[in-house]
Amino acid sequence: MEELANLNTRWKHWQFKNTALLIVSMVIFFLFVGHPALQDAIKLIGSFGYIGAFAVGILFVSLFTVAPAAVVLYFLADYLNPLLIALFAGLGAVVGDYLILKFLKDRVFEELKPLVVKNGGDTFLKLFKTPLFGWLLPFVGAVIIASPLPDEIGIGLLGASKLKNWQFLMLSFLLNSVGIFMVIIASRSF
Repeated sequence: MEELANLNTRWKHWQFKNTALLIVSMVIFFLFVGHPALQDAIKLIGSFGYIGAFAVGILFVSLFTVAPAAVVLYFLADYLNPLLIALFAGLGAVVGDYLILKFLKDRVFEELKPLVVKNGGDTFLKLFKTPLFGWLLPFVGAVIIASPLPDEIGIGLLGASKLKNWQFLMLSFLLNSVGIFMVIIASRSF
């Protein structure tokens, strides 16, 4: 019993616990991504029409769920308006992006900051404060969010910039809606 209490105390005080949880969750998802039960669950979500599109939009932003979410959006476009799908899924994507941003900013970035600073990060952090990176980070982040690529890297770049929350939310909605619409239109043309 004492060992369990010791382990619990070490876990609470371990500096990289959120980063470790992120990595473990990625590994677990990649192990089960092809499992039929997971595929069936995502298709079930899509059967709820525009509300399903909203839910799938939340899933569309993650590295783990972007591929099955894109498939669900493709099939939704068979019987729903592609523009409305893009708008509802874009709203869902804003929720997903904001959750990822809060997790990255409040937990992972804070855990990794001392490690970056300890290993010559002052120069690295100063580079991000130059005028070139002042506009380049948000631009590259926006391109990644608008693309069918998973949003985590784009969110990280936007999170490192000085965007206010409302600016991030508006940009996320616009970029995700346009990106989802383009994915639906492109997939329908083939």
